[in-house]
Amino acid sequence: MSEISCVRLEDYEEEALYRAVKRQFAALGVQKDLKPGMKVLLKPNLLMKRRPEEFTTTHPAVAGGVIRLLQEWGVSDIVIADSPGGPYSKQLLAGIYRAAGYADLAQRYGVTLNEATGYQEVSRPENDLCKQFHLIDPVLEADYIIDLCKLKTHGMVGLSGAVKNLFGCIPGLMKPELHFRFPEEEHFCEMLVDLCETVRPNLTVVDAVDAMQGDGPSGGSLIHTGMLLAGRNPYDIDLLLCRVIGFDPDRIYTVRSARRRGLSVQSADELKVSGDEVKLFPEFVKPVSHGVDFSTSLPKWFPKSILNHFSSKPKISKKECVGCGKCAESCPAKTIEISNHKAEIHYENCIRCFCCHEMCPVKAIRIKRSRFYRF
Repeated sequence: MSEISCVRLEDYEEEALYRAVKRQFAALGVQKDLKPGMKVLLKPNLLMKRRPEEFTTTHPAVAGGVIRLLQEWGVSDIVIADSPGGPYSKQLLAGIYRAAGYADLAQRYGVTLNEATGYQEVSRPENDLCKQFHLIDPVLEADYIIDLCKLKTHGMVGLSGAVKNLFGCIPGLMKPELHFRFPEEEHFCEMLVDLCETVRPNLTVVDAVDAMQGDGPSGGSLIHTGMLLAGRNPYDIDLLLCRVIGFDPDRIYTVRSARRRGLSVQSADELKVSGDEVKLFPEFVKPVSHGVDFSTSLPKWFPKSILNHFSSKPKISKKECVGCGKCAESCPAKTIEISNHKAEIHYENCIRCFCCHEMCPVKAIRIKRSRFYRF
């Protein structure tokens, strides 16, 4: 049974975060894993160009606490890397690092921000569903990977935690390709577990100080959860997060898949949690598009065209849309066009992956829920 460490924190004060990380890494015995000369990768959630206080990205103070402790232990080769939404380009990466506070962080601690855009194909034949992935070079070059995820809801998969954060190991616009290959939520989540098994992070740290509820991972609202969580098993971490936010683990398909494959314990009651008592948030708001699927109350023979009519879908506010094209760029089905400086969705080809909602920088795309969901 793997251990998860919990430390309660009221805010992102640097000294408190450093002490929390030090306490957690001691509880988990992390120091014995590390040696001077090792290359350590920190993989935060840097979804898009958002400031730390917008609670969309992993707060840089969390990464700062980890970096400070690693450097005290003699680890000097530390790289911060992510492949956010949109093209995998040096310009995009630099802009997101600046906005999210990581450019200042890297300068302060003398660590490397990855701005190279190389990647390689990796095969793992024992995976259940997806046996090849293209992974960004920093993942393949690392001796030790720390998954620095953010506690958020997610419009397609329900929970953005330890496993979903590793989707940022896929370069740029190859992510929409995987959405298109696996448009069904359950299959997409099976793919995410295959990806996690391919990347195999050594450690996960969850920024659950300020979390996102509702229509995450970018359009939700703030909820102060006041915790830092850490553990070696990313699947156990996500199972615990389900309990924290009151989500049914059977409806979070990454968690369900991990339990089916024997990669995690079967129940949160079996988890060994040390440190502070874990706070629970049963009022945590679920994403509109998740867990309210009208189709689950209908027979399988019911016409798919009617199911699509009643299912949740992205809806563009023409008033708020600025015509930037980020939604069209990220759409795996290529069903969005920009006309007269406004985005337009052709729903006949929409696969309801909500990539457009996720990547809209001005929150002009909302998730529309059918009134028929009362069934």
